[in-house]
Amino acid sequence: MPETIDNKNVFSLQEVALSIQSTLAARYGSSFWVKAEMNKLNYYPKSGHCYPDLVEKSEGKVVTLMRANLWKDDFAAINNNFLQVLKEPLKDGIKIMFLARINFDPVHGLALRILDIDPSYTLGDLEKEKQETIKRLHDEGVFGKNKTCIMPLLPQRIAIISVETSKGLADFREVIDKNPWRYCFFYMLFPSLLQGEKAVEGMLAQLNNIRKVISHFDLVAIIRGGGGDVGLSCYNDYALTREIALFPIPVVTGIGHSTNETVAEMVAFTNPITPTKLAEFLIQRFHNVSVPVNKAQETIVDKSRRLIREEKNTFQAQVKLFRSVSRNILVENKGNIEELTGKIVQQSKFLMRNQKEQLSLLTTDIKNKGMFVLHEASQRVNRQALMMKKDAVAMLGKFKLQVAQHVLQLKRVSKFRFSLGSEKIIYAQVRLSERSQLLLKSRSLELYNLEKNVSNLDPKNVLKRGFSVTLANGKSVRTTAQLKEGQQIKTIVYDGEILSDVKSIKKT
Repeated sequence: MPETIDNKNVFSLQEVALSIQSTLAARYGSSFWVKAEMNKLNYYPKSGHCYPDLVEKSEGKVVTLMRANLWKDDFAAINNNFLQVLKEPLKDGIKIMFLARINFDPVHGLALRILDIDPSYTLGDLEKEKQETIKRLHDEGVFGKNKTCIMPLLPQRIAIISVETSKGLADFREVIDKNPWRYCFFYMLFPSLLQGEKAVEGMLAQLNNIRKVISHFDLVAIIRGGGGDVGLSCYNDYALTREIALFPIPVVTGIGHSTNETVAEMVAFTNPITPTKLAEFLIQRFHNVSVPVNKAQETIVDKSRRLIREEKNTFQAQVKLFRSVSRNILVENKGNIEELTGKIVQQSKFLMRNQKEQLSLLTTDIKNKGMFVLHEASQRVNRQALMMKKDAVAMLGKFKLQVAQHVLQLKRVSKFRFSLGSEKIIYAQVRLSERSQLLLKSRSLELYNLEKNVSNLDPKNVLKRGFSVTLANGKSVRTTAQLKEGQQIKTIVYDGEILSDVKSIKKT
């Protein structure tokens, strides 16, 4: 009962809680079905109880949040049912339809007590999400895009999205690494969760990482072990399946579940279903190439050996024929060769004698004509030297006359200027004597140089310095126009004569 304080009816907190409890018990006495998303299961292994967080979302926002209780015995029965129907246990992040009763406790507050959960509703909701994803991809025209990618003839470089500890990945490696044909594969793991609420985010992130190094890979393989439909719900996600459909290289899936095909498997390039089948699919690609190649190799080897045998037999037959024909030809022509050899020797001796006589005559003629030309050249040089000597004597006489005239002029000047004093006359005489001696030395040096030049022009001295005289047909050669190829010429040097034939003529 309330008590009165300052003319006010005041209830205790317990009274209010008990009133709410009795009101809710009277109003919600029976159980009822509710649909919601189980955000967190909040299972406590020690007690075996669960305290799920239930939410309802609208346009991605939480509009209702309520706590629920799932006691140990009820949880065991419900979880058993989920394992039988969905092949998956009760877990976070799924939509459920559950039988509940409102429970209000003065200490723990308001909560929904979950009595049962219908697994078929959860399965139907997953199928609905799957169909919506398929429709969106078809509407955007990208559903079969990845299937149009070109798979390399030998897909060796594989980017794998999986969990490192996954049994499916271990099965894949076992088949690939130990294939009896020793086909070589390179694969690199891009680790990611493969189920649960963070699986989509992880796989999208790894697909983005593969894009950055896509030139290093031939295909992407998503590998996962077995599991139920609930665990596969992430493979129906729109964002993930769209990324797979639009990926620029083939994406193959080995998710390990054959009872219900996911959207990711539908839009992938191919779906060998299990990791083992995926490994066998890649090995078969190598078989498709290696078997025809091995057969072609055997065919080529057989044909090559046959052709070599045939050609070898043909060659041996031709060699035998060639030897026989060669012997016959040698026997037939041996006599002719000996006869022709004798004639060639006789004609060669005759020609050698004739050429020797002609060469002797030409040598004598060239020597005589050379001496004549040399004599003429010597006379011309002597005449030029005599003329130069005469010129030098004339120049010396002229010089002496000029000196005498200068001396006479100075004497006249000295008599005229005698009155200027004896000192100036002496100075003038000294200067006159010095200039006369200097002029005399200069003229003497010029005369010496002329004599030296005349001596250098002597033909003997010219030949000593490395010059030579070339004669053709007894005449001195001054231009290439006087000569022709094959002509014999004579060259006169200081200590002898040289006979030679003209092989080529080059004008400069």
